[in-house]
Amino acid sequence: MMLCKLSMLVGAMHMLALATPFLAEEGTQPWTRQDEDIVVDAPTTPLGVVEPVNVDPLTDIHNTRLIGDLVNGATTPVGKSVLNILLGNAKAESEPNGYRAPGPLNSKRCRADTCCVWSHITNAMTSAFTGSRKQCNNLARAAIRLGFHDAGTWSSELAAQGQDFDGADGSIVLSGSEIGRKENRGLERIATQMKQWQRTFNVSMADLIQFGAIHAVVTCPLGPRIRFFAGRKDSRVPAVEGLLPSVTAPADELIKQFRAKTIEPHELAALLGAHSTSTQKFVDPTLAGRPQDSTPGIWDVKYYNETIQERPRRIFRLQSDVALAAHPSMKDEWMDFIDPVDGQDHWNSDYATAYTRLSLLGVNNINQMTECSHVLPAEIRRRPRFA
Repeated sequence: MMLCKLSMLVGAMHMLALATPFLAEEGTQPWTRQDEDIVVDAPTTPLGVVEPVNVDPLTDIHNTRLIGDLVNGATTPVGKSVLNILLGNAKAESEPNGYRAPGPLNSKRCRADTCCVWSHITNAMTSAFTGSRKQCNNLARAAIRLGFHDAGTWSSELAAQGQDFDGADGSIVLSGSEIGRKENRGLERIATQMKQWQRTFNVSMADLIQFGAIHAVVTCPLGPRIRFFAGRKDSRVPAVEGLLPSVTAPADELIKQFRAKTIEPHELAALLGAHSTSTQKFVDPTLAGRPQDSTPGIWDVKYYNETIQERPRRIFRLQSDVALAAHPSMKDEWMDFIDPVDGQDHWNSDYATAYTRLSLLGVNNINQMTECSHVLPAEIRRRPRFA
């Protein structure tokens, strides 16, 4: 059951339980709010429709737009797992289960287990992404950004025109030219590292990039342990240009751009929190290295509070972030993330769900993927003493 705040006629705020969505017959997906007896019937969302369907009419937080081959149905256990995550019926976070690799890398026993190689990769990434103070470091920050920039080049508008490709396909590294684009400056080192890891472990670059992005998040103290699905297909064709968001774009334009990626404003609010670990270099070179919150090595919610401060000390604020934080479709969610009691868990949960969606954009074989979440390291649930 999902909890959300509902504004009552008298202006009071209280928590209400929402009914979980379900698929219905004849191409409709009724959504029911039990306590208000509200039912919304909407047709199954085609890829080309940018406006969302099955949205909670009171809170605009319910996104049921499907992606990839799930548009034609979830036909396997993994497909159903991803579908349930997207619909809000299952958690996008995972718990360790004591997995141990059945054998050394390239051994017969390891090759027989799809996830074994990823357990060896996780050891390499844990070492590479952990800084001297046991916080996530610059390479981890770059890995998170690389995941966004590879997957974020997909658009439902282009998909509706027959161009249902780009997205999480590894092309940002494999194409040779995409990494040189202006918006990808600063990602050269992590791209080189990904090439080295691919040579060592012989896995899909598309998977490696997304595994790196979620691994970097859980390497950061307080970061969520997001579920990982392997099986993406690589592409060496450069992604279409102009599909990544600009830091100077108006809020409405950014929201429209993300909706074309099936990402709604409340999900965008969660994804922006990745700036909690960001340091900027190129937006304002005179302030290169300035972080976007005061604890860039920790996955915490200080970013949300410090972004809306008028003059945060030694913090670099993107004007697009400031504008989005104040946007009517995002400001309530933004303030919820600041909550000192529930904000961290709320954000982690929302981020994990939103990033699962983002990481599978342009992936049209979700039903054939394999879940390897169990190889990831455990969450670091405590803030470092010195932070």
